Amino acid sequence: MMNYPLLDNINTPGDIKHLKEEELPLLCEEIRLFLIDTLSRNPGHLGAGLGVVELTVALHYVYDTPEDKLIWDVGHQAYPHKVLTGRKDRFETLRKWNGLSGFPSRAESSYDAFIAGHASNSISAALGFSVANRLCGRKEKVVAIIGDGSMTGGLAFEGINNASNSPNDLLIILNDNNMSIDPSTGGLNKALVDLITNKTYNKLRYTAYKGLSSMNLMDKQKKKKVVRFHNSIKSLFSEHRNLFNGFDVRYFGPVDGHDVIYLVKVLRDIKEFSGPKLLHLITTKGKGYKPAEESQVVWHAPGKFNSKNGERLSSSSDHPQPPRYQDVFGETLVELAEMDERVVGVTPAMATGCSMTLLQKRFPERTFDVGIAEGHAVTFSAGLSLSGLIPFCNIYSTFSQRAYDNIIHDVAMQKAPVIFCFDRAGLVGEDGCTHHGLYDIASLRTIPGLVLCSPRNEMQLRNMMYTAYKHPEFCPIVIRYPRGSGHTIEWKTPLEEMEIGKGEKLKEGKGIAVLTYGPIVCNAIEAIDEMQKNGEPTPALYDMKFVKPLDDTILREILSEGYKAVITIEDGSRKGGIGSAILEWFSEYSEQNQSIPKVYMLGIDDEFIPHGSVPEQYAYSQIDTQSILKKIKAVYASLL
Repeated sequence: MMNYPLLDNINTPGDIKHLKEEELPLLCEEIRLFLIDTLSRNPGHLGAGLGVVELTVALHYVYDTPEDKLIWDVGHQAYPHKVLTGRKDRFETLRKWNGLSGFPSRAESSYDAFIAGHASNSISAALGFSVANRLCGRKEKVVAIIGDGSMTGGLAFEGINNASNSPNDLLIILNDNNMSIDPSTGGLNKALVDLITNKTYNKLRYTAYKGLSSMNLMDKQKKKKVVRFHNSIKSLFSEHRNLFNGFDVRYFGPVDGHDVIYLVKVLRDIKEFSGPKLLHLITTKGKGYKPAEESQVVWHAPGKFNSKNGERLSSSSDHPQPPRYQDVFGETLVELAEMDERVVGVTPAMATGCSMTLLQKRFPERTFDVGIAEGHAVTFSAGLSLSGLIPFCNIYSTFSQRAYDNIIHDVAMQKAPVIFCFDRAGLVGEDGCTHHGLYDIASLRTIPGLVLCSPRNEMQLRNMMYTAYKHPEFCPIVIRYPRGSGHTIEWKTPLEEMEIGKGEKLKEGKGIAVLTYGPIVCNAIEAIDEMQKNGEPTPALYDMKFVKPLDDTILREILSEGYKAVITIEDGSRKGGIGSAILEWFSEYSEQNQSIPKVYMLGIDDEFIPHGSVPEQYAYSQIDTQSILKKIKAVYASLL
């Protein structure tokens, strides 16, 4: 066990306030060592947290949390915050079942004011807190900490625009760790920051505004112009031009985000100012750990590693392993792009995560990473498709929720032939409820003309992509597939077209028909195989492949062969999922006085599933092999 002389005595932010300012750099060093040591054994997000250690310490040193609210954007920046707010003794449980969440969670701590799993929401949420404080007469301060790419999201600018036009006392801290943005350097910039945060200067500034207003020489519109002029004058003396000067938000910076003592001074000064403010910090992602500084994308979430030498530890065996679904997507996309120059790729800031980097390396001019902008990615893809190109728009299923209107209005209504590939569909494991892809089927099934499908293995994913490419008349189409690896070693088979809306009977059976789709089919196969080995009666098994359109040939076969019960299984919401779709189909026949089987639906209940491993989440949701086996046996027993 490592010893941390200062950190070991920090159990709440109140303990930090007992330290001398000159002790804060040592505390920051200990926090970094703690994070590196812990996350080397228990994988999580590393780089972003290392970049905000000084900021986190300074915030808790200056502000009175949890009364003052810290709203973190993209919660993987909040690891140091968790360490300092009474959770360091449980940090080994991070992202584990019944352990600490990898993101801020109101259910976990009073210091976590707002959930942060999806990007760019901090400013809007913090503005809500700040305005509520004003209306309720509360004096608490509110700080939004945004960065690590989140400023590419349009929601962030909607929040800033609103903040500049409503009375509030909001502080926005921009954690700028993008190395393409050069920080201002030299004594002049530091002197300017010292000047504009100086109390005497700001008292003079306030007196001037108040005096001019009392003489009717300064109305609201003129004050806005003066603020813009004031910001423009500051920019003349700074190498760093910024787009915030166009908003009526006071801008401070850029400031070195790794000088904790100076950050304390700046935050103390800014804390006294009223009105919306933005403090611009320059930080380094992965700060203090050389491997993470040198390879920031890899060390965003590196997995297990040797903390002493930075060697990443592989979990793979010596035997060939099935590929990750994301790599099957990436390699198949390159194949299609080599076949047809009209094929292009679009991703909202997830090129590495979805393996579109493979296309980016091969055809950089045909790969578009549009930033954290899912709605734009969808509408941009619509424009590409209606201009003769064939866009494969890859979005994580959970993030597709942010583009629902764009999918309806900009794609489906005009039958734009966009091919959507939804990565991380279903239960995703350690990232938890903010990242599960459980709601795509239920929400998208209502959209006219949209095709929904999910492959049970790697070859089906390839063939679904190929079929969508070959048949734009069936588009728009959504192909959803899970996080992680598949089941097949030899997956690079020749591309084949599939029949849209057609499923497949995998096993014969009596009495019960099991209908499912996607990778969860494999759990059903394992359950039925176990029953066969034990000599028990077994159900028929169908891989529906398509949730929309449903294969009505299979459904008519179920009616004609007299199955007494149907069990549907899915790794998405039961409400509105394939079980609901099949019940809707059967209901039409019940109206025609035709006998229909009883339908049992397995899937995700009406709750948010916590973080943990995928097998643990499957078992909790009763869609693992043993739960399916138990359900089949129970249904057979009910038929006796």
